Amino acid sequence: MESIEAVLDLDKMKADIAALEEQAAAPSLWDDPENAQQVTSRLSFLQGHLRKVEELHGRIDDLEVLFELAEAEDDADTRAEAEAELEAVRKAVDELEVRTLLSGEYDSREAMINIRAEAGGVDAADFAEQLMRMYLRWAERKGYPTEVLDTSYAEEAGIKSATFAIKAPYAYGTLSVEQGTHRMVRISPFDNQGRRQTSFAGVEVLPVVEQTDHIEIPENEIRVDVFRSSGPGGQSVNTTDSAVRMTHLPTGIVVSCQNEKSQIQNRAAAMRVLQARLLAHRRAEEQAKMDALKGDGGNSWGNQMRSYVLQPYQMVKDLRTEYEVGNPQSVLDGDIDGFLEAGIRWRKRQEQEEKQNVG
Repeated sequence: MESIEAVLDLDKMKADIAALEEQAAAPSLWDDPENAQQVTSRLSFLQGHLRKVEELHGRIDDLEVLFELAEAEDDADTRAEAEAELEAVRKAVDELEVRTLLSGEYDSREAMINIRAEAGGVDAADFAEQLMRMYLRWAERKGYPTEVLDTSYAEEAGIKSATFAIKAPYAYGTLSVEQGTHRMVRISPFDNQGRRQTSFAGVEVLPVVEQTDHIEIPENEIRVDVFRSSGPGGQSVNTTDSAVRMTHLPTGIVVSCQNEKSQIQNRAAAMRVLQARLLAHRRAEEQAKMDALKGDGGNSWGNQMRSYVLQPYQMVKDLRTEYEVGNPQSVLDGDIDGFLEAGIRWRKRQEQEEKQNVG
């Protein structure tokens, strides 16, 4: 706990909270709604985090007293209570330690997530929609605001793709270990013969762009197309051309947004997604240069990283960390913290091993 507190730097955290409280109290705060949202979100996160650290510290102090009491009175019930609390505290400290492992350049950012159906036809589209629901439910459990920016519905069921933001500090660092190909094996509800079907969906996690990133996009590098928004099964949900498709001509990156009510709002949202994609593109180019210097063939983010097996047995297993759970439904309902923690620890070990190899 002492090492965690040293890494978190509680004195700096308290100073940051005081500065943000001063900004939040300013009468002009909501003149800039986007900045106000960032200030209040960051303040809420830091206050909650500091409260969690202080409460945990208090529980550890109380635990020492509880064990001393059990020893003094030779009371089996008190000792059992103390041991149960010790286990609970140990788990809470482990969870808090994971936060200290998020030290990457963009880890403290909000997250932009893109999910797309891959091989597997209608089952893949249905699986992609289940993954979207999983992440949105996870955010809901945490009390994190979300914003769905674009949804492209498949004809029969599910989605072809979707883009949404999770607006919480460290959402990117936490969820970036989810990037890659997810695989589901089940009896297809769309197969009349009840055959087992394997389907795939891709998850892309991007850090939300901030003003300090300097992602400037000249107007002559963008082509903007407008079209009518549509709902499931191609049903029109909008009678005006409010949806926006934006193409970045030099890279060929295409993004779209149709979930806002006006073309102006959709254009602004599409620009945010495009900037996040270009930031990721720039980082990938930098990483490729580093890999070339190291003689490394590149990373494996595109590889399969998790299997969701519903038939013939029930299990969700991460193929990198070996972490597994025997209740797929709870995972698909948003209970993914165990996978996130295991993934973050795995990534940290990979980074440390890479540094040792370079050294």
